Amino acid sequence: MAYVARDRPADKAARYAELEDEILAVLDGEPDRTARMATVAAMLADAFDHYFWTGFYVVDPAREAELVVGPYQGTLGCLRIAFGRGVCGTAAAERRTQLVPDVHAFPGHIACDGRSASEIVVPVFDAAGELIAVFDVDATTPAAFDETDQAALERLLGKVFAG
Repeated sequence: MAYVARDRPADKAARYAELEDEILAVLDGEPDRTARMATVAAMLADAFDHYFWTGFYVVDPAREAELVVGPYQGTLGCLRIAFGRGVCGTAAAERRTQLVPDVHAFPGHIACDGRSASEIVVPVFDAAGELIAVFDVDATTPAAFDETDQAALERLLGKVFAG
């Protein structure tokens, strides 16, 4: 059952916890990073009605300080984003989650789809602590994400990619 934005915050935390168990069970024994990213993006997009665009921008090893679009669910994403540019590039450069209630107020925001109004971007690290990607979620409503989303996504992505 999908979480709907009008549900209580406790319901959202419980849905994340339930979904974390489901995702970890599906991924058990799967070593391929792309398969893991595709599964995470698909399962999260399906679980939350307010997730408008859900996916990964992967660190491109051939181009210094640049992200390239990876597995995602949603409308067309930006193909490449430089570190430090927009919300995703800022998360990559600073290596910390960006919780943005109003993307139009974020300096240098990249509008891949003009319908996006709020965003959360979580850096993704491997077991050695190296940045491998950022996980990006957009919503069409302002302030759609909060500290509950941040804590749950950081925990999940840590278990999936660094655990």
